[in-house]
Amino acid sequence: MKVLHLNLFRKYFDKILKGEKVVEYRDITPYWSKRLEGRYYDVIKFRNGYRKDAPEMTIKFEGMYISGSQYAIVLGNIMESKNVERT
Repeated sequence: MKVLHLNLFRKYFDKILKGEKVVEYRDITPYWSKRLEGRYYDVIKFRNGYRKDAPEMTIKFEGMYISGSQYAIVLGNIMESKNVERT
């Protein structure tokens, strides 16, 4: 299974967890171009922070497109979450 690992600030992590945010954006830069263009992922693993016990969730990757000057990563259903307090 191909996994795209992304870190998020807490407010965006929570919005995805609640289903309020269904697209994640990244600026078009050489760094993101190398990671995203011409590649396919099965899932996206989001983490909120770098601690060993940081909240994380795994979401189905539904594709990607370019929107203006950003990559738009389409998020599917949440497949798994851990160390997450749902509000």
